[in-house]
Amino acid sequence: MAWESDPEDFSPAATIVPFDPPLPLLRGPVNAGPGDDPSAGSFILAFRDAASWRSAYRATESKIVEQCKAGARAGCSISVSNKCKTPWWKIILGTKQMDFKEREQCEEREMSSCMALAEDACITFAKQKCIPAFQEARIATESSSEVGNAALERVTVEEGSTNYKGSKLMMGSFVDSTS
Repeated sequence: MAWESDPEDFSPAATIVPFDPPLPLLRGPVNAGPGDDPSAGSFILAFRDAASWRSAYRATESKIVEQCKAGARAGCSISVSNKCKTPWWKIILGTKQMDFKEREQCEEREMSSCMALAEDACITFAKQKCIPAFQEARIATESSSEVGNAALERVTVEEGSTNYKGSKLMMGSFVDSTS
C-alpha cells in the first residue's frame, strides 16, 4: 500500500483524525429521592427537564413511525403486486391479455389504501412502544427552577424529591397531542 503523502510527514494535518463531536446525553445521574427504590442505588438516570423528556418522546415516536412505515411500504408493495396481477390461468388460457394500464391503476389504488391503514397502525404501534418506557422515565427537579417548571406542567412534586416520573406528564393531554 503506497502512501500518497510523504511517509516522514508527522504534521498535525497528517496525523490527527477528526471525529464528530459527541452527542449530548439525554439523561444524567440524579440523586435518588425518598420515593425511589433504595435497592437500585443512590443515583438514578433522569431527563434534565420536562422539555427534554418531551423532545425525546416525540423523536422516538416519530422514528418508530418512520421505520414502521418503511417496513409497511415494502409489505404493501408485495401485497399489492400479488393482488393486482392477472391470474396465471387466464394468461395460459389466453382469455385475458395483461393490461399494464389497468394494473398500474389497481396498484396505485391498493397501495394508497394499504398505506393509509398502515399509517394508523404504525402510530398505534409507536405509542404502544413509547408509552411504557417514557411513563417510567424520570425527570429531574434538582433546582428550584425545575420545581417551578414542574408546577407550570401541572405536576405535583413531593417535598425533598429530586425527580418525578414521566407518567405525571402523560396524565394530561400530551400523549394525545403528539400525533
